[in-house]
Amino acid sequence: MKAALIQLCSGDDPAANLEQTLPLIEAAADAGAMFILTPEVTNCVSSSRARQQQVLQREGEDMTLAALRDLATRRKVWLLIGSLALKTGDADGRFANRSFLIAPDGRIAARYDKIHMFDVQISDSESYRESAGYRPGDRAVLARTPLGVIGMTICYDVRFPHLYRNLAQKGAQILTVPSAFSPVTGAAHWHMLLRARAIETGAFVLAPAQTGTHAAFQGAPRRTYGHSLAVAPWGEVLADGGDGTGVFYVDLDMTEVAQARQRIPALVHDAEFGGP
Repeated sequence: MKAALIQLCSGDDPAANLEQTLPLIEAAADAGAMFILTPEVTNCVSSSRARQQQVLQREGEDMTLAALRDLATRRKVWLLIGSLALKTGDADGRFANRSFLIAPDGRIAARYDKIHMFDVQISDSESYRESAGYRPGDRAVLARTPLGVIGMTICYDVRFPHLYRNLAQKGAQILTVPSAFSPVTGAAHWHMLLRARAIETGAFVLAPAQTGTHAAFQGAPRRTYGHSLAVAPWGEVLADGGDGTGVFYVDLDMTEVAQARQRIPALVHDAEFGGP
């Protein structure tokens, strides 16, 4: 199966981002990709809550979701919208960071709201409080498709291996990790974390990413690491998107999942233990 990872540099204008995204998905479909994946916050990368309040929409009104569902239908492809920033009905006004799996008939086959919020102090000058603007999800999601069983996660989730183990033990063969990773933590941890999740679970890991310096009408421009990554169940890096925008292709042989899990059946070797 041919898959395509889309690497974007989305700004804080959803309409401009959509203009950037559509031709890349079209190119991936033209190249024969059956499964196409976009990064986290495909529709809007912003550090300004005021700007987000201005431009974000609810799921049923979101222009990016509607356009990408139409495109998936027209091109007859499976499309993972890595995530969209969306308004919710929450009383505190927080947004959702929601990943969508779109089937070739345009229906939403699965939704996943990011569970783990990126609340960190990387340095004296760089900190993030995702939970101030986004409310976390509370449910792991599996999607059973003709392509394989897909476990859906987002970005900071990658630091919580129990989530991936649970998804794999429930049948996931492909783990999706759409991201907008910090350049500092990306350089230090990105490749190691994604390879570890693949090795631990014997699954393919597909991680489309945002990259570069993101245009901003309001607030400080964000920077992200790039390096969209595809990792095989044995831990080999199959594709690395580097730091430019574009489409990166990988061929997935699903028999490799069963082979990796047969060689090292760690998913069935859980042991009870006490302490500390």
